[in-house]
Amino acid sequence: MARHLITSALPYINGIKHLGNMVGSMLPADVYSRYLRQRGHDVLYICATDEHGTPAELAAKEQGLPVDEFCAQAHDAQKAVYDGFELAFDYFGRSSSAENRDITQHFARRLNENGFIEERAIRQVYSPADGRFLPDRYVEGTCPHCGYDKARGDQCENCTRVLDPTDLIDPRSAISGSTDLEVRETKHLFLLQSKLQHEVEEWVSRHEADWPQLASSIARKWLNEGLHDRAITRDLDWGVPVPADTWPELAAEGKVFYVWFDAPIEYIGATKEWADQDPENRDWKSWWYDVDTAVRYTEFMAKDNVPFHTVMFPATELGVREPWKKVDYVKAFNWLTYYGGKFSTSQKRGVFTDQALEILPADYWRYFLIANAPESDDSSFTWEHFTATVNKDLADTLGNFVNRVLSFSKKRFGEEVPAGAAAGEAEAKLGEEIAGLLAEYETQMEALQFRKAAAALRALWSAGNSYLEEKAPWLEIKTDPEGAALTLRTAMNLIHLYSVVSEPFIPASSKAMRTAFSLQDDTAAWVTRDEAKSLDSVPAGTPFTVPPVLFAKLTDEDLETYKERFGGAPE
Repeated sequence: MARHLITSALPYINGIKHLGNMVGSMLPADVYSRYLRQRGHDVLYICATDEHGTPAELAAKEQGLPVDEFCAQAHDAQKAVYDGFELAFDYFGRSSSAENRDITQHFARRLNENGFIEERAIRQVYSPADGRFLPDRYVEGTCPHCGYDKARGDQCENCTRVLDPTDLIDPRSAISGSTDLEVRETKHLFLLQSKLQHEVEEWVSRHEADWPQLASSIARKWLNEGLHDRAITRDLDWGVPVPADTWPELAAEGKVFYVWFDAPIEYIGATKEWADQDPENRDWKSWWYDVDTAVRYTEFMAKDNVPFHTVMFPATELGVREPWKKVDYVKAFNWLTYYGGKFSTSQKRGVFTDQALEILPADYWRYFLIANAPESDDSSFTWEHFTATVNKDLADTLGNFVNRVLSFSKKRFGEEVPAGAAAGEAEAKLGEEIAGLLAEYETQMEALQFRKAAAALRALWSAGNSYLEEKAPWLEIKTDPEGAALTLRTAMNLIHLYSVVSEPFIPASSKAMRTAFSLQDDTAAWVTRDEAKSLDSVPAGTPFTVPPVLFAKLTDEDLETYKERFGGAPE
């Protein structure tokens, strides 16, 4: 089986993330990782908190904590939420790690040796009120391209254009709010992306046809506009320090690397963090170094992160002139909106992941978000849509099927799977249908088409309900008890099949379904086509229990409570 390296965009350290962040990177990466593991592939899913740059310093300042202490606490808080969502990272690291520091500095030295880094004097924004140079995110103002009045000095989050602080209209300090800003001269390191333009173009050309249009179009837009040399150091107290053995003057001034230079390198750094926990059995370089076709590398991210991963990071990897693994497939997502407006960490707009888990278990959110993933366009979260999806798909289609089959069988036949008659024409027809739907589900999962995969999974659940309605064991038992027993035995086998194939989407509920049956050797990782046709993995006589209700129906009162707490449609 293939080896799959999977990374999702690193969540910023400054606060718990919202649902849009979850569905745009970490959750689909988890769903895909789980699926691949079930199919027998060797998978390494890596993520980490992105701890450098101005968001960390500003958030620490706001809480009155040293930045290192703030980051340690915030990392643990974020990891607790991701554990609550059952994100099965192989490792969730920190970009402030010693491993990332060492690898980032190595990359910088190699780029410098190869002529792709240059020290330049530049004019930079200085705030007399704050007594310091202001790095890009310490400057806020109006975007000159779209007019958004909360643009940051590195990028406009509204139109995604990359900016320099001096581009902003009516700039102000993000620290003090002062508009009394000056421009002074200082020195920084620049990555000479212009010298790597053709190499990046050739590399993108070899891959973009396989990527989603969203990813390839953003990469091509950047390349068509021409790659510009980019400052990769900042005046901050917190970050990967410029190595003194190569740039002693800048190191003495306390320069650190730009967060977008070291953050993608943390994918490698976090893999080394993972390996360093068990060095005798884990080889981090076997995933990253000189493994071109031996490893398939898939990245998951929202569209605002695409330029950095399809252009800037590949340029960095190309420039070091070493055989580091580059991404094979970029799964890019549009934005999930909240009633048509943007989720925003800074503006605290929308539902945040810790709040979501306070309201309902993770599987409700996992299913809804993936079933409505913003793949082809932005999609809107509304409480009305969420409630309707939970009730129709989870409570009625899946949960009700499981509950009524097991409860009715226990009531009429006891606590073991009944034997009943031999499978007949209806069961053969059902087996063929299930096998076909399972093949469609597999096809969409392998293509990373998550909404289509969710639709195929939903169709699998619906097929069980259709079979049950057709056979009607509650009527059948009056005239043909053996036939009713067959119907229930077949339905129980469907429940077991659902428990296996639904696991990437709803792991906790899948576990509850699977452990309802006391099978001694239940080690199946997946369901084959023949197994789907025969539906006999849970034989007669198998003890079972009725699990608690998998999914509670949400009421109109619930809906009103959610809207009152979080707000409904914007005014």
